[in-house]
Amino acid sequence: MSKARLRAATVGGTPDDVETAFYEALQNADITQLMACWADEDDIVCVHPGGPRLVGSAAIRAAFEAVFANGGIPVLAQRVRKVESLASAMHNVLERVIVMTEEGPQPACVIATNVYHRTAQGWRMVAHHASPGTLQDAEEIASGPQVLH
Repeated sequence: MSKARLRAATVGGTPDDVETAFYEALQNADITQLMACWADEDDIVCVHPGGPRLVGSAAIRAAFEAVFANGGIPVLAQRVRKVESLASAMHNVLERVIVMTEEGPQPACVIATNVYHRTAQGWRMVAHHASPGTLQDAEEIASGPQVLH
C-alpha cells in the first residue's frame, strides 16, 4: 500500500480508502494494516463465512492472525453496492476468492457487507460480515459490468 493511501486510511480519507486498505491487508497478510482499518470500539463485529460472530478487536485480530498463518488471502472485491451518509457507509461486495481444496486452488464467491463510521480518527470499519456466495453470485461476477440505457 502506498504511504499516501495508508495515511488517508488512517487519518481521514473515505470509506473507499479504508476498504482498499482492508483488502490489500488481506492479500498481503498484513495484520497491522488490517487492524488499522478497524474502529477503536468495544463492539466492532466480524463474521467469517460459516464462522461465529467475533466481537471486539482482540477477537478479530486473533481470528485474522490464524487465517494469516497460511499466508495472504487472494481476494478481489467486485460489484460494490454502496449506501453512504455523512457519518456512516455500508458497502456490499462480491468477493472473488481462491480457496485451497483437495483438488488444488478453486475459485469461490463470498458476499461481504462492510460498515464504516466516521470517527475522530477518520473513517473506520465497524463491521465485516462475510457469507458464502451462490452460483448466481459467481455468475454475476463473471458476467462483467452491465450497461443500462
